[in-house]
Amino acid sequence: MTMHLAQGLTTINTKKRKRKITQAKMNKWTEELRLHNRQMKRLGMHDHMMNINEYIDYIHGQYKPKKKTETVMNTPWHYSGPFVRETQHIPSLTTEASFSPATKKESMQYTGERKLVGIAMMHKSNLVPVFADEDDKTGQKQATEIAQMRRN
Repeated sequence: MTMHLAQGLTTINTKKRKRKITQAKMNKWTEELRLHNRQMKRLGMHDHMMNINEYIDYIHGQYKPKKKTETVMNTPWHYSGPFVRETQHIPSLTTEASFSPATKKESMQYTGERKLVGIAMMHKSNLVPVFADEDDKTGQKQATEIAQMRRN
């Protein structure tokens, strides 16, 4: 069995249907139009307000919106060049008591009496400094303690 149409038939429906406008439909549409216009007026969209014929076309999907008048927003945009300040450059006031927050930070340096041998990892990203003591000059004893603690 084939899926062909019989000769002379088409799938395009070109027949325009007539609208049956009854009094009940007309009353319903006028009430809806009144509410629609009221809502558009409340939102400040006065150009979307319609009369009854436009609203009936709008309901049936045949409404063509009105052309907007030429406004400033519809005009093409033109590049006018970069913005240039009209005033001359005025330097900032500098006095003896002026506050200067942008000074360079001094580099940090270890000044303690204990000797820092290295950094050990206790658990994941918990880094612990390893120091050399009087009885342990290389810091090997403290490093092994941290390693054992990590494994226990």
